[in-house]
Amino acid sequence: MTALWHGFADMAEVDGAEVTIVRGEGVYVWDDTGKQYIDGAASLWHANIGHGNPEIADAVRAQMVELETFHTFGPWTNARATELADRIAGLAPLPDSKVLLTSGGGESIETAVKLARLFHAIKGEPERHHIVSRSNAYHGTHGIGTSILGMPYREGFGPLLADTSQVEWDSAVALEEEIQRVGPDRVAAFVFEPVIGAGGVHVPPPGYLDEAVAVCRRHGVLVVADCVIAGFGRLGGWLGVERFHLHPDLITFAKGVTSGYLPLGGVIVAPEVAAPFWDEPGQMFAHGATYSGHATCCAAALANLDVLARDDLVHRAMELEADFHATLSELTSHPLMGEVRGGLGLMAGVALDLGAIDDDPSLPGRFTSAARDAGVATRGLRDGLAIAPPLIIELEQVAEIRDRLAAALDTL
Repeated sequence: MTALWHGFADMAEVDGAEVTIVRGEGVYVWDDTGKQYIDGAASLWHANIGHGNPEIADAVRAQMVELETFHTFGPWTNARATELADRIAGLAPLPDSKVLLTSGGGESIETAVKLARLFHAIKGEPERHHIVSRSNAYHGTHGIGTSILGMPYREGFGPLLADTSQVEWDSAVALEEEIQRVGPDRVAAFVFEPVIGAGGVHVPPPGYLDEAVAVCRRHGVLVVADCVIAGFGRLGGWLGVERFHLHPDLITFAKGVTSGYLPLGGVIVAPEVAAPFWDEPGQMFAHGATYSGHATCCAAALANLDVLARDDLVHRAMELEADFHATLSELTSHPLMGEVRGGLGLMAGVALDLGAIDDDPSLPGRFTSAARDAGVATRGLRDGLAIAPPLIIELEQVAEIRDRLAAALDTL
């Protein structure tokens, strides 16, 4: 029996059937029985430099001995928070961007949406508070993130954030029509993932993101790129938006910024959006969290960025993506398989045949369990599972994932 309530879990089934991970090294983890798993989803899309890196541990210990943390409210700061914000601002697509630090991805989405609404209000358009997102979108489980989900995880919580709507994930025409339906003078922001992650791994059609951004620009709608999964190497660049040559107004990040060694996230704010708060006194963003800019978390992030840069892991996904996708696509020869989505960066959706799911709706969940039994730790999707391993993976280990998943399919 356990007192730990697991996320996204049917605790009546999980209680007594936990898988306890006790050790990690590189792309592998081990449970308390000694069973080895290849980390097929970088834990929850975050273990970008792999497990057991001593450089991060050393940086964390050194910082804790010096100063565990001090807050960043009002005039206060700490050296690591300032250093990290400056470094991330230097990665932004627009010079002179500013950085708000948070504790994770969900908190970053809350921050970005609140800031977008406030920006319009202080610019004289307080009626702009509607948020448009996309089908299949996942933006965390905080209040605002839940409100703009494009997945069926909103039911039962009662009233959420008002004035939100979702459009088809791949249609700029649908976005234009929705803005017109709501009223262009009422829409604050459009929130999107460059490549949809937890919602199924959907790569945008060619030209779609350019067209969607152009729609927003025509109507004065802020563009918010949720790069919590896409950033820090997952798509082969620092933030993920580089692959599409985008210049969003707000960019949320988390996960890979520390490779999960400690929790940290943030929002990159373009100069035009930051200007009303920075250029003249009297405008305050009344928002912040206790652990925003936590010195030890920032030290972990700085060390992680050093590893990503020094070993050029930030670009490794571009080198591997074609072979990665081709290797996993070999699974489509199995009669239970539908397709392998992806092809951009080191992430893929291994999807079962829709007819097979219609015949047995429990199949996706059983596939995830069978993959675990076969030694692949991964994350289930509504029609299969996600594969997004640490960036240090070798092609031989990608083939190992393929073979273990093939065995899981045979078991099913």
